[in-house]
Amino acid sequence: MTAGETADRLIFDREISCCRPALFPAALKMTGNPCDAEDLVQETMARAYVGLRHFTPGTNARAWLRRIMVNTFLSACRKRHREVAHVLRPELDASLPDRAASAATRSAEEEVLGEFAHSEAGNAVRELPECYRVVVYLSDAEGYCLAEIAELIGVPIGTVMSRLHRGRARLRARLSRHAPSELADSQGTMCA
Repeated sequence: MTAGETADRLIFDREISCCRPALFPAALKMTGNPCDAEDLVQETMARAYVGLRHFTPGTNARAWLRRIMVNTFLSACRKRHREVAHVLRPELDASLPDRAASAATRSAEEEVLGEFAHSEAGNAVRELPECYRVVVYLSDAEGYCLAEIAELIGVPIGTVMSRLHRGRARLRARLSRHAPSELADSQGTMCA
């Protein structure tokens, strides 16, 4: 191993590999399948190692890895000529471990996602068309800004804004049917 390879390995071990566990929940939301999610995380880590020369040590490794993961996922979808997998599909619900048995080992994020997957909001997100679901997920769940989303999915920023607006409007309309009538009335007058 050369000195450069040793330095790369140290950077990878110190800054990149520690972020691996944080990638799995997002990969699971994208793929909807634990096996595919693990494959996506593995492919992300492999691409990160190969492209390590593009990483600046000391910067946000988690964001860099998430970008690689989203690009890898979208590339795989385009390559297979299929739609992006449903976010939070029912199969995900069945694959989650028993809540009582794993409560001590699950993170707060996993607890919330587990509850979300079983909620009416989770159902509403699953029903969104793929083009809206991806943008809403990247913005609201992952916290990417509009410019980053546009770059990630390869569309103009105006398209991202439009899809985000329409996706949120569909979610709001779908979820307002389940809101108590006085809450729906008060929100309707506030938004009008």
